[in-house]
Amino acid sequence: MLNKLKRLIVGKALRSEQAVHERLTKKVALAVFSSDALSSTAYATEEILLVLATAVAFGQANAFGYVIPVSIGIAVLLAIVTISYRQTIHAYPTGGGAYIVAKENLGTVPGLVAGASLLVDYVLTVSVSISAGVAAITSAAQGTSFAWISEHKVAIGLFFIGLICVANLRGVRESGALFAAPTYAFLVSFLFMIGYGLIYYLLYDGVATPPHDDSVKLAEGYAPQALTVFLLLGAFSNGCSALTGVEAISNGVQAFKRPEAKNASKTLLAMALLLGAMFIGTSVLAYLFGVHPHEDETVISQFARHIFTGGMGWFYYVVQASTAAILILAANTAFADFPRLSSLLARDRFLPRQFANRGDKLVFSNGIIILAIFASLLVIGFGGDTSRLIPLYAVGVFLSFTLSQAGMVRHWIKVRRHEFYDDAIHASEVESDKTLPDVGLAMEQSKSPRFVTDEVTERKNWKKSLVINAVGAVATAVVLTVFVVTKFVHGAWLVVVMIPLLVMIFMAIHRHYLAVARQLSMEEIDDKLKPINHRVIVPISGIHRGVLHALQYAKSIANDDVTAVFIDFEEEATAKLKERWDRLDLGVKLVVLPSPYRELTRPLLRYIYRIDRKNDDDVLTVVLPEFVPARWWQHLLHNQSSLLLKGRLLFKPGIIVTNVPYHLKQ
Repeated sequence: MLNKLKRLIVGKALRSEQAVHERLTKKVALAVFSSDALSSTAYATEEILLVLATAVAFGQANAFGYVIPVSIGIAVLLAIVTISYRQTIHAYPTGGGAYIVAKENLGTVPGLVAGASLLVDYVLTVSVSISAGVAAITSAAQGTSFAWISEHKVAIGLFFIGLICVANLRGVRESGALFAAPTYAFLVSFLFMIGYGLIYYLLYDGVATPPHDDSVKLAEGYAPQALTVFLLLGAFSNGCSALTGVEAISNGVQAFKRPEAKNASKTLLAMALLLGAMFIGTSVLAYLFGVHPHEDETVISQFARHIFTGGMGWFYYVVQASTAAILILAANTAFADFPRLSSLLARDRFLPRQFANRGDKLVFSNGIIILAIFASLLVIGFGGDTSRLIPLYAVGVFLSFTLSQAGMVRHWIKVRRHEFYDDAIHASEVESDKTLPDVGLAMEQSKSPRFVTDEVTERKNWKKSLVINAVGAVATAVVLTVFVVTKFVHGAWLVVVMIPLLVMIFMAIHRHYLAVARQLSMEEIDDKLKPINHRVIVPISGIHRGVLHALQYAKSIANDDVTAVFIDFEEEATAKLKERWDRLDLGVKLVVLPSPYRELTRPLLRYIYRIDRKNDDDVLTVVLPEFVPARWWQHLLHNQSSLLLKGRLLFKPGIIVTNVPYHLKQ
């Protein structure tokens, strides 16, 4: 029954060799990997205005005019980051995420910091995108009979997180097909809105009237204050949420059809051009029409409602619907990259190995489910309010930007210094593998991507490449500093604390796996198998077919050393059992343990431990008889004492616990 439900939700399982057919074309990849970055245009301008609104509320009505220069500064930063990541894509065609680049070039700890930063940011990406999408829906409902849905933002957000989670569990190609249409619908409608809005302003509006101060919504944690450089930096850092998701393509190069690097590079450039045009266009329209943040309606909704009137009124709902769809589906970028990054960390033994296993649909199912759970908790904790989540947003991604670009600078220096760079890296990997024997942990050693030479990464161009990535590293480091300074007291401190905590958890997991590897190593062991002397104890609750079945199994292990143990709760019942036992003559010794307080596990455990201490050279096996009901619900009608006993004995060295089931037919 459960398997049928799983097949209904996830779909038919795929064979491992079908993985190559799950690759994405550039058009589909743009929808899968760029939806996060492109959708941020729906709220990035508003986040700038929210900070500038504090100066408007203070009495400086012209403060909103700074939205355009701030947006241009962010667009310049976008160009720098895009060019830098284009270098990364060509240098690491097997997937050059910040974790891989930083770990290989800067060391393990910087790599883990980059990995932790991205994991945190992916969780925030889902919660922010879903919350912003729900806000677009509730904005369109204002003034209609559906205005009441604004009171259920959290429930709506959780529904959409579940929907995206299921779509990704169904596989890469199916989720890509699902997200392609809404992404392109958003692109067409949004670009049309910007062009139509500019023409509308030139023909009808003239100069817009500044908003009234009393209706302005302020950024979370801000109070009315004068316009200062620090406030402008705060607006800049809020607006940099437009850059989140830019790194997604470099993380998922292997998901592209061949040639992977070339296709990924073209997709990255297309995404950056679209993102820059849409972001600048949105900020220009917000300034021209004098819109400002409202509690119940987004900035996009305000000027779209203003320009699409009369015969074009229907297009307002097209814009809102496509905006809501892309914002909700933007969470797919995180659902594509979080599981992939988790699998890399797991293969390097910094996360539980379950994250490295692919599910039935050739996706990393465990990472997808964990991401959905954490994002849901954030939506619940912050009430589905985008403005409350933004202060936590983008700190992690800019930290990973900085480490990735710094790692690329180190990469080009190494390329210049070592003519045989590939061989040196390979040799160091082989050497390091000697200390990590394969102990059957179901994980592959993560191998560093090899340097690939193409038209972008020719060795003779190393100076140009180094300068590009150095500029990217400095620019993102400066922005990161601005982020931490301006957002720290508004919630960014949570991310600043969480990242080191995650790194410590990664290191603790890694130490555990290394300890397991050392203890299970075959290097210092005698290859000959030695005989084992068994002593078997069979706890019984009475005499029935299940008990006889377990005793028969126990005698096959140790024919002459099997002991049945019965706990004495009532003298009369115990006497009857002894009499029946003697009559059956099973050839098994019966031991009766008194239990005046009617406890089951304590006297039995004391007896097992006492026997174990007396016979250090023997292996003590506890055989637990149990009958299995024919229906799952019938388990609820029976005691699960064998499970409790097995749980208590699990951590006792030298004791083997075996369950012997007897299956009932009805």
